[in-house]
Amino acid sequence: MGAPAPAREGRSVRIVAPWVRTRLRTAPGAAAAMAVLVVLTAYLAAAFPRSVDAYERNGLRHDIRTAVAAESVLEVSMRAPGPRVPQADREEALRGAWVARAQEKITGSLPAPVRADEGGSAYGVRTSQPVEGTDAWLPAPDNLPPMLTLAAQAGLDRHSTLREGRLPRAEGAVTERTGEVEAAVTAATAKSLRIRVGSVVHVPGVDRDELRVRITGIVVPRDPTNSYWAVEPTLGSPALVTKPSRDLPPPRYWRASLLLAPDAAPALLGTTGEPQMYWRIAPDTTALTARDAPGLASRIASLENGPELTRLRAPTVVGPSAVVATGLDEIVAAHRSMRSAIAPVVTVAALGIGAVAAVVLVMAGSLLAVRRQAELALLRSRGGSLRAIGGRLLAETAVIAVPATAVGLLLAVLTVPEARLLPAVVAAGSAGLLACAALPVRAVVRHRRPRPHGGREDLVRARPSRRRTIAELTLLALAIGAVLALRRRGTGGSGGSGGSGGSGAVDDVDYLVSSAPILVGLIAALVLVRLYPLPLRFAGRPAGRLRGAVGFLSLARAGRAASSGALPLLALLIALTTAAFGGSVLAGIDGARERAAVLATGADARIGVVGSSPVLPDGLAAAVRGSAGVGEVTAIRVEYGVPLPSDAKGFRTALGVTMIGVEPKAYARLARQTGLGEFPADALKPVGGGGVRDGGSDAGRVLPAIASPAVAERLGDQPRDIQSAAGDFKVRVAEIRANTPGAPGGDYLLVNAADLTQRAPTTLLVTGGKLDGDALRRAVAGFGTGPGNGLTVKLRSDERKAFVNTPMQEGAERIYAAAIAAGAGYALLALLLSLSQTAPERLTLLARLRTMGLTRRQGRQLLGLEVLPQALLAAVGGAFVGWATIVLLAPGVDLVRLALTATSDVTLDGAPLRADPWSLVLPAVGVLALAAAVSVVQAWWAGRQGSINELRAGDSR
Repeated sequence: MGAPAPAREGRSVRIVAPWVRTRLRTAPGAAAAMAVLVVLTAYLAAAFPRSVDAYERNGLRHDIRTAVAAESVLEVSMRAPGPRVPQADREEALRGAWVARAQEKITGSLPAPVRADEGGSAYGVRTSQPVEGTDAWLPAPDNLPPMLTLAAQAGLDRHSTLREGRLPRAEGAVTERTGEVEAAVTAATAKSLRIRVGSVVHVPGVDRDELRVRITGIVVPRDPTNSYWAVEPTLGSPALVTKPSRDLPPPRYWRASLLLAPDAAPALLGTTGEPQMYWRIAPDTTALTARDAPGLASRIASLENGPELTRLRAPTVVGPSAVVATGLDEIVAAHRSMRSAIAPVVTVAALGIGAVAAVVLVMAGSLLAVRRQAELALLRSRGGSLRAIGGRLLAETAVIAVPATAVGLLLAVLTVPEARLLPAVVAAGSAGLLACAALPVRAVVRHRRPRPHGGREDLVRARPSRRRTIAELTLLALAIGAVLALRRRGTGGSGGSGGSGGSGAVDDVDYLVSSAPILVGLIAALVLVRLYPLPLRFAGRPAGRLRGAVGFLSLARAGRAASSGALPLLALLIALTTAAFGGSVLAGIDGARERAAVLATGADARIGVVGSSPVLPDGLAAAVRGSAGVGEVTAIRVEYGVPLPSDAKGFRTALGVTMIGVEPKAYARLARQTGLGEFPADALKPVGGGGVRDGGSDAGRVLPAIASPAVAERLGDQPRDIQSAAGDFKVRVAEIRANTPGAPGGDYLLVNAADLTQRAPTTLLVTGGKLDGDALRRAVAGFGTGPGNGLTVKLRSDERKAFVNTPMQEGAERIYAAAIAAGAGYALLALLLSLSQTAPERLTLLARLRTMGLTRRQGRQLLGLEVLPQALLAAVGGAFVGWATIVLLAPGVDLVRLALTATSDVTLDGAPLRADPWSLVLPAVGVLALAAAVSVVQAWWAGRQGSINELRAGDSR
């Protein structure tokens, strides 16, 4: 190694150490911790909008894919040309080639974002009215001939597997006068209608002989759920249809379909089926996003009755009589309605955690500024300008924060794919910008004026200035005003709460409503941080008269809390509030689903009879009582469709209700246990006679009844005639209840079974805390009442499991779970940062007190008691603020859309948000436990380090 080159004469050498590199090498641990914090915050900030995009997109696609095929497809239909059109043109319009060309034109002219799924779309010609199968060998269950649909639907070879025979063909040019055509049937149709290959089915003709349909093949659908088969269910499998009649039981007949070759469609012109051309466009959801929902709804409306329909009716596309029908608009509307209900609730979690993360980043910058106070004061005293100091600190933090922000954004993109990038970039960039600015801004504000070395930072000496007091009072007044305005308005902004508008309402979200945890937490933090030292100081006076010094010292130090304690308190309050709100939302969703499961069954289990003679077999109730886990079994008689007299005009209407005959005491206990329409058993006192007088039904009896509100309104307060299979009598409404276990969620009339002429039970309602469903089914299995009259067992637990989450609901719940976890993590960080800021001072005090005889046990007690008041304040304040936020938002939050889907069979009147005690208490207890653990660790560390290191530091405080 050579000697350094001498400096040239007349030129001074200026050696400057690189600031950023030197600082990073000096404190690598702090730099790494800051980088981890920024990565985590940037990841959460970027992942939130991408997660919302993902679950809204998946929710829209799921809603369309899982909807009933007849509702999700876009069906374009047109009647066959009328008799005024030349015969050759009528027949040509029904041939497969013309219909296929029209299909291509329709799919090519669909406006974006409406796109066609070629694999699920179908087109062809069908009889719009079913035609009668006149052959005597066809099954006729109640002497009614089967009704058939003749469908010449293209693509049968692609959507089915040939089991026997061959696919139908059109031999030669089929016309209206053709006497015989070929067809195929599915295996299910062949089995039910006793059709074989070679069978000939005859259908009536119009001004001609019957049309013969020869069966040439039997096929099996490759995917019965594909809209090719599912739009018209009888294409794949026949159905027994009930004919409207007053006869009991009503007569039934078969409905089935025969699948013709596409070029055989002109033969349908000679039948009574009124042939119709149709094009069923299955929507392609692979490219749909939630942002497409408004445009999709608009385009569908235009296709149904607008400019797009006019284009379809052009002679070059379909024709002037084309009609478009679809339920896709209702599916999209239901999706948008659910999104509007979910978005405000999710935004509460996002804003709450975002505020906590911002406070924690500011606290991290403040901690670094406090630790480097002496260094920065020295630079300032030696002529360093605020701009230069701020610029160097900004460069120092940017070297850490910018790459960390990029890493967090990259992780969010990788873990949450297929979502918009711009909102994630903006959110992560905001987090990175705040991380870069926290330290320089805090340092510049702190060192605007020279500060004396060694001054106290607590509230005894460092009292807030008038300017700060005025700023806090202004902020407090604004927050209180916003909360009062919110309370007076409720959730009247958009955001799923009904109503619209309101300042701050953007994209269906009222941000004033969603920022309620921040507003209430800000009010509580500003008030509590000023008030809580006062009672501690008063408590310190009697504590000074005690024998030990630990209590007095801890209260005295807690009463002189640092003047910057509002930030950690605000972070803890918002974190606890968000956790309490999120926990209450999740608990409310679970409670709503439990309630819906009870409404679906009326008890823990429901046993009934399906068939023409719905009477329970003898001995069934005793067998059920002996099943494992069964508590009580309540037998009731349920009769559906009982007509009611009109209260307005005095004549019967077709409107029928469910009449339930019960044993009052047992049924009243059941209603009380399930919470469905609790009533006093005396309300259904028997009138005597058992419903019989002179050997016949006593129609003059007046039975007390309990009715649903709608039924009570129809019956009025006078005795009204009721005619039913259980007997004829009069009823007078004695009580009104919205629900009852026998007919939950429906209109009903409840009477005493002892007053009925026919009182045989038809249903068993079973309760039991540990009901064994398998054992119950085994007990019921041996009591079947014959073919077509089977027993059904419906369990509440099974109904509860059936309420599965849609992608939107699952995404919202996942975000809330993540918000609770993130809130707990940021609360821990806020607590650690708050205690770390004063850790050197506490360790120095502990070392000095040990030289005066303080034991290690007393040292642990001192640190624990010093931290306890602040932690207790945060815990109690957080629980209170969480409760206040829930009370504030509850009137406008309905959890029904988060708990149930729009297609659910159960209807809830509402699922209001209520404070969950565990969600309020557990986070608060967690804060106390964390504070105690941190104080124990600090005391252990101080004892391990010894007193010499702290005493020789030279800190005069």
